[in-house]
Amino acid sequence: MKKLAILGSTGSIGQSTLSIVEQFPERYSVASLAAGRNLDEAYAQALRWRPKLVSLATEELAAELSAKLKQSGVTGVEAVYGTEGTVACATLPEADFVVSAIVGVAGLEATHAAILAGKPIGLANKECMVAAGEILTAAARQRNIPILPIDSEHNAVHQCLRVGAHSEVKTIWLTASGGPFRKLPLDQFATITPEQALKHPTWVMGRRITIDSATMLNKGLEVIEAYRLFDVTAAQVRVTVHPQSTVHSLVEYVDGSILAQISVTDMRLPILYALAWPERPRSTLTFDLAALSHLDFEPPDLERFPCLRLAFEAAEKGGAHCIALNAADEVAVEAFLERRIPFMGIPRTIERVLAATPEAHPATIAEVLAADLEARQRSRALLA
Repeated sequence: MKKLAILGSTGSIGQSTLSIVEQFPERYSVASLAAGRNLDEAYAQALRWRPKLVSLATEELAAELSAKLKQSGVTGVEAVYGTEGTVACATLPEADFVVSAIVGVAGLEATHAAILAGKPIGLANKECMVAAGEILTAAARQRNIPILPIDSEHNAVHQCLRVGAHSEVKTIWLTASGGPFRKLPLDQFATITPEQALKHPTWVMGRRITIDSATMLNKGLEVIEAYRLFDVTAAQVRVTVHPQSTVHSLVEYVDGSILAQISVTDMRLPILYALAWPERPRSTLTFDLAALSHLDFEPPDLERFPCLRLAFEAAEKGGAHCIALNAADEVAVEAFLERRIPFMGIPRTIERVLAATPEAHPATIAEVLAADLEARQRSRALLA
């Protein structure tokens, strides 16, 4: 029985992970949950799964959860809060495996703490790897701890890499759907609304990642995550637009062979893969081969998607530029969703922040968080 700590339990990845636990009760149970601000969902999850710890964003929310649980006669569930609470969930001695699915750098300290505590990681938080990938991977390798990607593209790469040696890898190809604006005339980009940008053609995801998919900044973050996660150079990671989203990623080997991972567009599959690795348990998820009757692949249009170009540039510089890329995007996306800037204001904000970011390579999590805060302050000042 593998006991799970789920960071970001009320989000889409967290809820999909809990559905896997429900499907495989003989394999998995819940040790702790970090639930953010969603008190009602945290309460429902605590009632259903009876974890030892539940972490919420604030002391007030934690106190409210404790009161609700007491009213319901539930005992043995402790409510904690803030970063310390999330770290406590991630490092709980009873937890055998940590699912890191908190959006943004908010989950960075807990993910790092879990690795230091010797916990295998199922990583659904690309921002952690973008901001502090060198630190996290170094700590994991020192402790021989696996970081198993849950993002569909990186999970696909992980599967393809199982058949070849690291030295035999030529290129990692990440596929991108192209989002909702792949064919929209460029002169209409100025009038794109949040409602239009939130309509992803393939995946159902959170608001920020959906906007990032529309700008293709999400794919840029994935490029940075991939070269750090799989210990290759940034130049070895490339992007191809594949609107059907049936091929999740490909790995090209030095002999000319290309291996692709194909499956249904259902996040439960990569989550189950990460939880069960190195096994492959039988599941009800199946793929219709008729979906392979038509496959398109095309290079990304960097004029249409300048965020991807900016991500490639940040990847080459590394360090503080990768941190600033993510931080500026998060601030800009929030401003777009609040209708304070237009859609193309997102890449403009990122470009200005990157131009003002000095080259640096933070060596500790504290330095990463300081660089992240500085980039956010710079982004907000520019927007103001």
